[in-house]
Amino acid sequence: MKSKLAAILAAALLTTVTVGFAQDATQDVDKAAKDTGHATKVAAKDTAKGTEKAADKTGSVTKHAAKKTGHATKVAAKDTAKGTEKAADKTGDVTKDAAKDTGHAVKTGTKDTGKGIKKAADRTADAVK
Repeated sequence: MKSKLAAILAAALLTTVTVGFAQDATQDVDKAAKDTGHATKVAAKDTAKGTEKAADKTGSVTKHAAKKTGHATKVAAKDTAKGTEKAADKTGDVTKDAAKDTGHAVKTGTKDTGKGIKKAADRTADAVK
């Protein structure tokens, strides 16, 4: 009977120890799950903040680039307008000079023609006499 009692006691002791270890393991798993959940939450927050900062910086850079592009376009338009104005002035001057030269050539040609006609008329008159 003593050996049966000792066997029952040993079985009870082993069961108690096993249950005790199981509870410790359960608590360890529970703590690990909570720690993992917390770490995941912190990582998600940090990622969200990083994404928000990156989006803000992207917006700022885009705005800055748009301002610079607008300024460059404005400068280019001004330069083009000045260039066009100078070209128009030069074209006007060249046209004026060409018209003046043409008018002078026509006047000279007309005088020469008039002289030639007068000489021919004189010669015709002399020939008729």
